[in-house]
Amino acid sequence: MRLSLIALATTLALTACTQAPQSTTPTDASATVVTAQQSAVDESARLNEWFNAKYEAEVLESPINLTYLGRSERKGEIDDFSPEAMAKSIATKQANLAQLKAQFDYSQLSDTAKISYDFWVYQTEQAVAEYAYRDNSYVFDQMTAIHSFFPQLLIALHSVATVEDMEFYLQRISGSAHGLDQLIASSKAIAAKGVRPPYFAFDAVINESQKIITGAPFTDAPDSAIWSDAKTKVNGLVEAELLEPAEADVLLADIKTALVTELKPAYERLIQWQKTDQVNARAQAKGVSALPDGQAYYNQRLANQTTTTLTADEVHNIGLAEVTRLKNEMEVVKAEFGFSGSLQEFFVFLRENKDDERLYYPNTDAGRQGYLDDATAAINKIKAVLPEYFGILPKADMVVKRVEAFREQDGAAQHYSPSTPDGSRPGVYYAHLSDMTAMPKRELEVIAYHEGLPGHHMQIAISLELKGIPTFRQQSYLNAYGEGWALYSEWLAKQMPGTYQDPLSEFGRLGSEMWRAIRLVVDTGLHAKGWSEAQAIAYFKENSAITSEQAQSEVRRYLVMPGQATGYKIGMLKIQSLRAMAEEQLGDKFDIRAFHDTILGGGALPMTILERQVKAWIVAQQAK
Repeated sequence: MRLSLIALATTLALTACTQAPQSTTPTDASATVVTAQQSAVDESARLNEWFNAKYEAEVLESPINLTYLGRSERKGEIDDFSPEAMAKSIATKQANLAQLKAQFDYSQLSDTAKISYDFWVYQTEQAVAEYAYRDNSYVFDQMTAIHSFFPQLLIALHSVATVEDMEFYLQRISGSAHGLDQLIASSKAIAAKGVRPPYFAFDAVINESQKIITGAPFTDAPDSAIWSDAKTKVNGLVEAELLEPAEADVLLADIKTALVTELKPAYERLIQWQKTDQVNARAQAKGVSALPDGQAYYNQRLANQTTTTLTADEVHNIGLAEVTRLKNEMEVVKAEFGFSGSLQEFFVFLRENKDDERLYYPNTDAGRQGYLDDATAAINKIKAVLPEYFGILPKADMVVKRVEAFREQDGAAQHYSPSTPDGSRPGVYYAHLSDMTAMPKRELEVIAYHEGLPGHHMQIAISLELKGIPTFRQQSYLNAYGEGWALYSEWLAKQMPGTYQDPLSEFGRLGSEMWRAIRLVVDTGLHAKGWSEAQAIAYFKENSAITSEQAQSEVRRYLVMPGQATGYKIGMLKIQSLRAMAEEQLGDKFDIRAFHDTILGGGALPMTILERQVKAWIVAQQAK
């Protein structure tokens, strides 16, 4: 939009210089066009200023979000997790939406500004719909893992370049303890209404919380992760000659006191609450349809996570069809590998031969380092060819890291942590490596492409770095768009040179897509069709080579995050269909770089608005 406004402004300036005085009357056709164009420019610019002002006020309400964005404001604070703060936030969103509709003329906006307007409306309506079911959401579970976020904030996100930054670090220890207590209070209030997570989530929260407060200075043991980090950061200030050794000792003593007298008791209260409430959890996990208003809640989550109007039955049936298609493709790759048995027998072969070095890394530190090295090499391979497929490239770098010990889980899904808009902090692809028998070699490439390049890092870093659109669009994230792009990226990588060179890696790619197809079946099965946890795990293992640990971890993920797992395949299928439409309609005019720039160049969008944007691009290309 920025470029189009510059071009339009230049056109208007040239027209003004060459027009004769008698041709500037309001009835002149050219003047009317110019006036209409200028009105669109003015109204769109005014709207973008409004968006930026409102979004800035929203961002300033969240110290954690500010830190994620690499900003320094409110660096010593933690968000307010109280119900009152949540209600205030929703009230502000509703007031802003009313103001938006009252103060701006939609018909006078540019096409790009209309997209921003519609997206703002969409986000607000989704937030209000989600708020209506706030008491159906679990506060503590193994996936959202808010309990382990606080040390992660201190260790991985809170940057320290000055003594003041370290003092803010100290303040955030106290703030984290207060935040935990607010979350415990909310969990108790929701439990009183009969809403609590499945039985397995309690053990995960208890175990991870105990890990956080194990080790010095909490217990007589080697340094805990937080204490080790605090000492490293303080020593860095000493080495930079920003802090005297004696001052460092005082600061560390204060941090130690805060950890022992504030943070540790808060985690002990969380552990005690989890143990107390655990006895009330169902012995058999059930989907959210078993909760009060559970079916309506799931429908809302499904719409939110797919950004579509697909019903649970429709999603389920799409999944069944995709599972059948992918199994047929797997049969071909199995034959290429040279396995003569059935596909089910091949699944068992891949799943159970944990000592076969073709299939798994050693479950040793050397094996873990080998995984990190190979994942980095796979991403570097993609980096070399990105300019052939994308015009817009991220400025921020990315790295591969092992998940910190205090939040690492055997067989848990890998994940990505975003870079900052200015690129000062790289994006991080985090891998759970505590159990290498849950990390098959065949999945390494496809996961690296999904989490790193051309997947999450590509999409999120570009979005954060975009210019010419309102800030809220740069910093928004939608599940179907983000995960749909990452899954599309696994498929796109196959079209790039040097990827998936052996049958096992290609089987890993198909297996990854199969996971996402199975998710459509299993997520809707659990939450809309009454499936049990055991039934879901059995379906997973029947249709993939997934290990038992992975299958259990996946199903338990869906049980605590209803609808989230459906966004991947629904988003991927939509992006693929948009590309097929563009290729068909443009023929020789189709440019893969321009298509990808169109998908990524406007930030995250709901599927309906993304389709509108692609169709507008196709029309523009046809006119050339």
